[in-house]
Amino acid sequence: MQYDAFGELPYLTELPDPIAPANGVVIAVAATGLCRSDWHGWQGHDSDIRALPHVPGHEFAGTIAQVGDGVTLWKIGDRVTVPFVCGCGTCNECRSGNAQVCAAQWQPGFNGPGSFAQFVAIPNADFNVVALPDDVTMAAAAGLGCRFATAFRAVTLIGRVQPGEQVAVFGCGGVGLAVVMIAAALGAEVTAVDISTAALDMATEFGARYVVNSAGEQVIEQTIRELLNGGADVTLDALGSIETTRAAVATLKPRGRHVQVGLLPPAEISDRATVPMHLVIGRELQILGSHGMSARDYPAMLEMIAAGTLNPQHLVTNTLGLAEAAAALAGLGNATNPGVSVITF
Repeated sequence: MQYDAFGELPYLTELPDPIAPANGVVIAVAATGLCRSDWHGWQGHDSDIRALPHVPGHEFAGTIAQVGDGVTLWKIGDRVTVPFVCGCGTCNECRSGNAQVCAAQWQPGFNGPGSFAQFVAIPNADFNVVALPDDVTMAAAAGLGCRFATAFRAVTLIGRVQPGEQVAVFGCGGVGLAVVMIAAALGAEVTAVDISTAALDMATEFGARYVVNSAGEQVIEQTIRELLNGGADVTLDALGSIETTRAAVATLKPRGRHVQVGLLPPAEISDRATVPMHLVIGRELQILGSHGMSARDYPAMLEMIAAGTLNPQHLVTNTLGLAEAAAALAGLGNATNPGVSVITF
């Protein structure tokens, strides 16, 4: 599936099969997530998409179909997934295990053709590809490359959430619900904030102690600070808007930590401040960004999934075929259904 111009409806078409690059592989896609980041790219919000027509899709799972020269760890038929940020493997950031901020990173569905297709080529396979345990379904794994892995790193490595801490999650889409599940599994007391009753019901199912419907709420930060007897230890904005960022920061107790996960398009914030810096200074708050997760950090997440502590399959609430994906992508701008949609092949 591809689109010819930003905002124009994507369509199904036949394209040449990709060829595995040197040190890379081609993966036969079994399932791919339909993510709001794909919608942002389709709307032209992401400067990494420079060539049109374009094939979207960046979080997926499948099996190795081709192996390029120089690949030593993978063979045809291996079940795999891939972080949505693929690192070069050689720079200082990659060598330190932080490929998610590699300056030469390559993202399927953004820097090149993505996973809304039968096959997708991935560079530097020995560095970027992750083995998928047999007991993790392809549909569940489709969200690991972006939403679930992003949430895992935001909670565990960036937010450093500890048992007993108060964690407030703003936005209960796919990332936000994954944050709720992971933080609750770590023993935190989670407050979920959203405008959707259905999303908040899922948040409760995934372990949220409190839920707050922010529809029409004018002083949401005050409401949450009162609910939590002074505020949260950690807040995460999993939506990405000026309003949710401001509210999340204002909700923190002194010396609290805010993690920004949701994308704020540059055009939206170019002329407006998004963070109340007087609170950052006065309360000695920490403002942290989180961008995906490198392949190196997947084992800890996969261990919790294998143990049944985390259940990403419970996030999948809708499956569809590639023929239905164009309309579903266009509908993400006003999506109201909670959970994660997955395209299966």
